[in-house]
Amino acid sequence: MNNQTKTFKIVSTIIVIAFMLIMIFPFVWILITSFKPNMEIHGASAFKIISDNPTLENYSTVVDKGILGSIKNSFIVSVITTLYVVAVSTLCSYILARCHFKGKKLLMGGILAVSMFPQMVVVGPIFNMFYKLKLLNSYWVCLAYSSITLPAATWIMVAHFKKIPLALEEAAHMDGCNAWQTLWKVIFPVALPGVFTCAIMTFISAWNEYLLTYTLNADKAFQTVPVGINALRTQFAILWGEITAATIVVVIPTLIIVLLFQKQIISGMTSGAVKE
Repeated sequence: MNNQTKTFKIVSTIIVIAFMLIMIFPFVWILITSFKPNMEIHGASAFKIISDNPTLENYSTVVDKGILGSIKNSFIVSVITTLYVVAVSTLCSYILARCHFKGKKLLMGGILAVSMFPQMVVVGPIFNMFYKLKLLNSYWVCLAYSSITLPAATWIMVAHFKKIPLALEEAAHMDGCNAWQTLWKVIFPVALPGVFTCAIMTFISAWNEYLLTYTLNADKAFQTVPVGINALRTQFAILWGEITAATIVVVIPTLIIVLLFQKQIISGMTSGAVKE
């Protein structure tokens, strides 16, 4: 190994470590702040890594204020949204990947354009629709979430379906499978890494969504985690201790999901990247 190779590896390692430290620093600082009493969050002691008087008061306060109820609402809405979006995007993307028809490119462009719409543009029409259908303050907000999750999910699934050889479908038809059986018994299992990635990304997007829930669910009983955290403030102050504690409690579920299924996520994201 020559000196240039050694120098490159050392520099690369330093850059990667520095980048990782920068990435995890906000989360570490939030964790540290969540154990500090309010008097130590501001002033001269604000930059201390270890609190002089560590406390769990922030965590008990956010629990008393109903953060667990917000987590329950977020979990219900996110799971329903994930199941709905995965089912719809699977059917749509399979047709777009396999069928040839006039206007297909225009339709794909329209799907991509919808995914780029700012939420402020669509929230008004969605609110009017939910108001007329009397769906405000309910878990039906998961239908509104499809406006931000379904287009991206469809694009991801189209790429994975295009990678699957047509020979598999032809073999399934020769064995007597109809179109529905071919999709669910042959194609869907092969595309499972992409489906899994689509499901995880949809779940996280729904979990972190704020504007639609804030607009459609004014009732505290149906508010999700982002709205619950936003409520941790008074007229003249932001309760940073409670916000950091709530953030730690909220991040744990998604962090566990990502750590448990990181191999499947990476597999789904890289599958289809190289044309064989």
